[in-house]
Amino acid sequence: MNNQTTPFLSAPDLTQIYKESQKTCDDDVASVTSTEVSFGTKSADEVPMRMPLQWEFYGLTLWLELEEFDSDLSIAIEDAAKTYGLEPIPNAHATAIYGLEHLTIEEARHKLQKIPSILPNGKWPIFDRPVGVKTDIAIEGRPGQVCSIGWAELTLTSNEEHERVLDDLRELFECKDERHRPWTPHNSIAYDNPKDCVLTLEDTIMYCAKHPTLLSRKRNVKSISLMNTNGKMSDWKLIDRVHLL
Repeated sequence: MNNQTTPFLSAPDLTQIYKESQKTCDDDVASVTSTEVSFGTKSADEVPMRMPLQWEFYGLTLWLELEEFDSDLSIAIEDAAKTYGLEPIPNAHATAIYGLEHLTIEEARHKLQKIPSILPNGKWPIFDRPVGVKTDIAIEGRPGQVCSIGWAELTLTSNEEHERVLDDLRELFECKDERHRPWTPHNSIAYDNPKDCVLTLEDTIMYCAKHPTLLSRKRNVKSISLMNTNGKMSDWKLIDRVHLL
């Protein structure tokens, strides 16, 4: 993988690619129920562990934890980590607010418990099914990039309801910085260091094509978690969680 932006592929693109490559790749891609672990075209047999993610994150962060279908998001994270020898993402999520530094943990925890009261009927608006998948590398200092990291994701979309509740959430947590509009939510499957990143678009496409619920299901937000994301990913800690379903 190079440092150029990876082409975006929509769900119809993925279906066509999978149909064309199914004959040659079927034997290499495991289903969710298989005991063999694989991600895309790669197998997890005797994979050496890579260096854990080295980027130093900061602040408190709010995660939207999406509902799962037979643990499909969690299994995807596990499969990617085992296949590539990566440190697994602690929990499947889409980030709502990252890097809060103006609140204490107790202040943020208190505000977390108020979130249901600012949401329509106490729920976050449902996410439509993903519009595609992506693998890419970000380098701190480039336009719009605040960290150095490689990743694979399911790309979600925002709508007017999401924009309103995100504004309300930011007001609750006293966020003063200007945010990018529209919001670009995503559910990451794997993280890697940007140098010699092992994540590939081909593998992500093949995995999603073989596990169709990843791209075919709308998802509610089942809970919102307050995370301490100071330090490296191995240092992250769950502070508290509010359940919405």
